[in-house]
Amino acid sequence: MDNTLNGRKAVVTGGASGIGAACIRELAARGAKVVVADVDSAGAAALADEVGGTAWSVDLLDVDGLATLSLDCDILVNNAGIQSISPIEAFDPADFRRIIALMLEAPFLLIRAALPHMYANGFGRIINVSSVHGIRASPFKSAYVSAKHGLEGLSKVTALEGGEHGVTSNCINPGYVRTPLVEKQIVDQAKVHGIPEAEVLAKVMLTESAVKRLVEPEEVASLVAWMASDHAGMVTGSSYVMDGGWSAR
Repeated sequence: MDNTLNGRKAVVTGGASGIGAACIRELAARGAKVVVADVDSAGAAALADEVGGTAWSVDLLDVDGLATLSLDCDILVNNAGIQSISPIEAFDPADFRRIIALMLEAPFLLIRAALPHMYANGFGRIINVSSVHGIRASPFKSAYVSAKHGLEGLSKVTALEGGEHGVTSNCINPGYVRTPLVEKQIVDQAKVHGIPEAEVLAKVMLTESAVKRLVEPEEVASLVAWMASDHAGMVTGSSYVMDGGWSAR
């Protein structure tokens, strides 16, 4: 493994599992000092111990606490996410607000906290783990789709403001990734569509994809690591799809 990220400090939210954990392992393997940010304190500590990083136990829904935060990192990976599936007319407003707070307001506040350090050093990488739902919509996911579309806009504005300071900002847009979040969705999707759980992948999740499999977390992490490197200095304001051809339709 190369050491292209030696001397860089990376913060990954939702870093204790799924895509976040894969990113932590990949960034650490490339030499970065990693911070595992997660509400799961035990999981964050265990992974930090594994890779020689630091655990940050943080509840990103505490947006008031994030408003006064200062982050001294070179790489910020906004990855934390949740999901709630329901028709709009039955969607719990509290669930809608929670998803928007975690997946749009919290990334804004973390970017806001990280930019002064990045600007001072003339280098920064903001990497937002968006989704194919940042550029496409699906029924029953009004909050998630709204949050991801908002994240796309936030990322582009960050790119425009950060360019003169050596800071890039991009989104990664995977399809369904093999994570605990997606595994839980299989149960919920079966319920809302009225089909057996065994049919959800073929009839709901992978219908639009040319490549009929889930994305692996390590595949997303490999793109995150490249975006974090010096090689990606001219890549900013972009959205990189990793959706097996879903958005090609």
